[in-house]
Amino acid sequence: MHTGVSSPGHGLGGATRWFPGARLNYAEHALRTGDPAGTAMISVGEDGTTTHTTWAELRAQVGALAGWLRRQGVRPGDRVVGCLPNTSHAVTAFLASAAIGAVWSACGQDYGVEGAAGRFAQLEPVVLFAADGYRWNGREHDRRSETAALREALPSVRITVRIPNLGLPDPAPDGTSASWQETLAEAGECVFEELPFEAPLWVLFSSGTTGTPKGIVHGHGGVLLDHHKLLGLHLDLGPGDRFCWYTTTNWMMWNMVVSGLLVGATIVLYDGSPTHPGPERLWELAAEHRTSVLGVSPGYLQASAKAGLEPGRDLGLTALRTLGSTGAPLPAHSYHWVHDHVGPRVQTASTSGGTDIVSGFAGSAPTVPVRPGEISAPLLGVALKAFDARGLPVTDEVGELVVTRPMPSMPLAFWNDPDGARYHQAYFAAFPGVWRHGDWMTLTAHGGVIVSGRSDSTLNRHGVRIGSADVYAVVDELPGIRESLVIGAELPDGGYWMPLFVVLEPGHELTDGLRADIAATVRTHASPRHVPDTVIEVPAVPHTRTGKKLEVPVKRLLQGAAIDQVAGREAVDDIEALEYFTRFARKPDPSGLAGLPPYGSG
Repeated sequence: MHTGVSSPGHGLGGATRWFPGARLNYAEHALRTGDPAGTAMISVGEDGTTTHTTWAELRAQVGALAGWLRRQGVRPGDRVVGCLPNTSHAVTAFLASAAIGAVWSACGQDYGVEGAAGRFAQLEPVVLFAADGYRWNGREHDRRSETAALREALPSVRITVRIPNLGLPDPAPDGTSASWQETLAEAGECVFEELPFEAPLWVLFSSGTTGTPKGIVHGHGGVLLDHHKLLGLHLDLGPGDRFCWYTTTNWMMWNMVVSGLLVGATIVLYDGSPTHPGPERLWELAAEHRTSVLGVSPGYLQASAKAGLEPGRDLGLTALRTLGSTGAPLPAHSYHWVHDHVGPRVQTASTSGGTDIVSGFAGSAPTVPVRPGEISAPLLGVALKAFDARGLPVTDEVGELVVTRPMPSMPLAFWNDPDGARYHQAYFAAFPGVWRHGDWMTLTAHGGVIVSGRSDSTLNRHGVRIGSADVYAVVDELPGIRESLVIGAELPDGGYWMPLFVVLEPGHELTDGLRADIAATVRTHASPRHVPDTVIEVPAVPHTRTGKKLEVPVKRLLQGAAIDQVAGREAVDDIEALEYFTRFARKPDPSGLAGLPPYGSG
């Protein structure tokens, strides 16, 4: 593994070094702030089971588990992985690993064996933490057999730690595993390895939609600095606050939630469906646990609006002061909905960032205004610009989202990229010495930020680049529309086809009248260029496992690529939804697709 820096600041030779000679440990800072008798973590299951962990209990658990890992021969730089739901066990296992200088990586239990092994096997881990199963949408999912298969696929693993999330019977002892209780049986003080600023802390993985998932390595020091800034300054979190962001262990927001401990906040973990048993579940969670900052997705806010929820009126959200949103652009009408139905005193904090930097580029702050449809400002310390095709900064125009100066949380490296070639190609090939993230963005004259979607899935009508987010902001709010997906595909004959695929609410049909309503609404509220060539009903929209619509893979399918060439199956939340789009590949007359039977008939 290449642990050096592939120049996150410059992209071309020469490393960006932060605080040479400094030594620290992320876990030590995470555990140093809280009152021993205060609550560090609240873990809530889908079935309502709730556990509270005090700071003293968390320190004791981390100390005991860190001691156990050391007795297993785990050393700084070794890899420890977890196939785990979003419970307190995952946080404790990560902190114990970080305390001894081991490198952590995790994925959720909804991953199949192939998907989890495709990530973890790259790391050659020595310890695997795995739960017996998880709950989702009212069902229990037993994952004991999958854990056994995953262990077989990871020959480097010396021991597996069994975590009783569902309370299922343990397998017979075989000397290759230990129970969670066994790992905590011997008390021990927290002893933290003093590590270089750039020591690897964790490996996060890219979605894997375009090939083998890339292992993205972040360091103790860079994460420590950046998360203190984002959480402590931009979200104004501190002791006495409670912090919850809906996430799974697959997503970088899990890492961000854990970092709430750095600023002394109580972190609230929820494992389960955000809409079970009803769409109000996350609002109820925030009310019950008096959450100060709650983070959700734009889709959850739109679903709440469509369900007619009134969380501000019906629930006790008096402690809530900030509502975060990330994962996709937040449309302007959702800002108004939050103001009117959650509360005018609650700040809407739309944020844009990414797994690559395990942080944000732009977001909110208590001192900046909120403008519907915009992210309030670039985050502190982020040299954020929008570049045109010539590599020149533009204002009030759509351009490539770039960062022109180093950030501490930029990756140290990609795993197994010894010369940094893949790292350079991913971020610095387009504009030498400048980080290109792959999003379209507008930096407004008053300092706001508008993210329009991925630049590799650009819609290009009559030579004008437009963002898919503008279409979704209009279409997904229409009555009867559950979700939509728009792509622009260059055709073999030189033509360009821009279909809109829609998922309908139960009881609704895609009539000519609804198609006309969609076209008229898009024309009025977006622009004539945003009007799709045709509207087609589909049963579902495929997403990555972190909820991003798979625009580029669908586009490639329509252009004739094989499904195994466009996305790894384990990277997709619903592979059948993606497979459905193969029926539209290379149609000689795309305009005729408007009359295709929607689904279930061929």
